[in-house]
Amino acid sequence: MTSVPVALALIAALALSGCKIVKTVAEGEGNTAVAAGEAGDDARIAALLDKTYDAELLPLIAEKALPVADLRAAIVGDLEAAGAAHGNKGSGEGAAWNFAVKGEGVVVEANLTSRARKAMLDTDGDGKADLTLQLGPVIKGSSLRDVAPFYRFGDFRDQIEFAKLARALNDRATAALVVPKGELVGKTVSFTGTVDLKAATDAWQVTVVTLTVTP
Repeated sequence: MTSVPVALALIAALALSGCKIVKTVAEGEGNTAVAAGEAGDDARIAALLDKTYDAELLPLIAEKALPVADLRAAIVGDLEAAGAAHGNKGSGEGAAWNFAVKGEGVVVEANLTSRARKAMLDTDGDGKADLTLQLGPVIKGSSLRDVAPFYRFGDFRDQIEFAKLARALNDRATAALVVPKGELVGKTVSFTGTVDLKAATDAWQVTVVTLTVTP
């Protein structure tokens, strides 16, 4: 015969197996917990962009942007020193330095028919393209996110949510660009944007936030 203490233990175990422990959320933490869940990613990121894109990110880029020639000279001398002085490093081992940059050049080649529209510029007058402007809507890289010290990986649920932020920033930037229809080759373009570099010899792929085209 089963003793009374053993029977009671079995009953308690069965009861607990059907229970779910619910964490008590302190007042003021509820919204954060909901927003941090995967289902709340889009809403949370949209709210973050509404708060920071125009008020913080664009002013940061405008303030920090170095002319193309100046940034090239700085990174050739010492990329790490240039990054520490003028840029912001992305998260993770081997992350690139991210810089705000501005400049002007003549379009020597362009592709405006794909979703990854691009314009290749000659900014130093030698007749050859020395950087590429990414005009979207498809953008490679996360330099818009990683140039800003206030977008910190530790503030996000995981790498997936952090990647969603990068895509949302790229989408916000390209949606605001006005790219003239017709041929761009031969026209002069002024721009401000961001570029990520792991080495001084890396090709420049600039994510554009402002664009002006003149004949």
